[in-house]
Amino acid sequence: MLTAKSPAIKRWLDHQIEENPPRAKSVVMTLFGDVIAPHGGQVWLGCLIELLAPFGINDRLVRTSVFRLAEEGWLDAQREGRRSRYLLNPSSAHRFERAYQRIYTPPYRQWKGTWTLLLATSSTFTAEERANLRKELLWEGFGLIAPSVFGHPNANSQTVEEILKRVGVEDRVFVCDAVESKSISTRPLRDLVSQCWDLESVSADYDRFIQCFAALPKLLSARKTVAPEQAFAIRTLLIHEFRRVQLHDQQLPLELLPENWPGKTAYELCSQIYRSTYEAADQHVLNVLKHEDDAVPESAPYFYQRFGGLVSP
Repeated sequence: MLTAKSPAIKRWLDHQIEENPPRAKSVVMTLFGDVIAPHGGQVWLGCLIELLAPFGINDRLVRTSVFRLAEEGWLDAQREGRRSRYLLNPSSAHRFERAYQRIYTPPYRQWKGTWTLLLATSSTFTAEERANLRKELLWEGFGLIAPSVFGHPNANSQTVEEILKRVGVEDRVFVCDAVESKSISTRPLRDLVSQCWDLESVSADYDRFIQCFAALPKLLSARKTVAPEQAFAIRTLLIHEFRRVQLHDQQLPLELLPENWPGKTAYELCSQIYRSTYEAADQHVLNVLKHEDDAVPESAPYFYQRFGGLVSP
């Protein structure tokens, strides 16, 4: 039996898409990370066009977006007769994994007071190596403390090692853990936060996210079930907007952030809405994907680890 669409949810969706229409290329990336990857990591172009149609994205924009993403190395294209299929490029898989781990993993681990410092002071760096290292570290949330010195109070050592190897500078960068000296009275290390990171813009982005999605829990709780197509649209917009904020969040410990930091509230809101929509959304996704491939797999086991654990069927 089909679930009737909610007029209230339709009004909310129409308003969001009209006020903040998602850019085609960006929402394709969102779909691949949130939806396509757990279902085998590949999708026929026709299915992708059908999935994106409710967001006002026409087939020409979809074709242009996947073409450019393939040119940039994010996707690979395969042709079978007149049909095209797109899948994640293996070389970009680490970026997707890192990005989406940040989105779905509970943030703000307990801080032990240790800072990770990277000293990239070698004179043997090429300009390209130095630029690539800076880009990777800043994307990972590191701050530039001084010329060629990067720091983060909550760094993942495995991720740092992967970055250094990928850039090819692991034998020319010094990495150390540092703690604040208790025996010398100096400026506290926490002051580096306001000096090296722009928290105001991230905080404002989180506030906008909360304002945008705050009404949804009440709308969703008013119904026993949500129509699959509406659940998919909500889930996609939710992760699309949360991803945009999360990827600019430096993932600093709560102990170093301003009081009432909105990132924690935003994550909890995102988790609540995702839990309310993921099952119905997946029904819609599978229905569309199976239009061109009956062998599309169910969601991979790792999917159910998102947001601290989802209920698997």
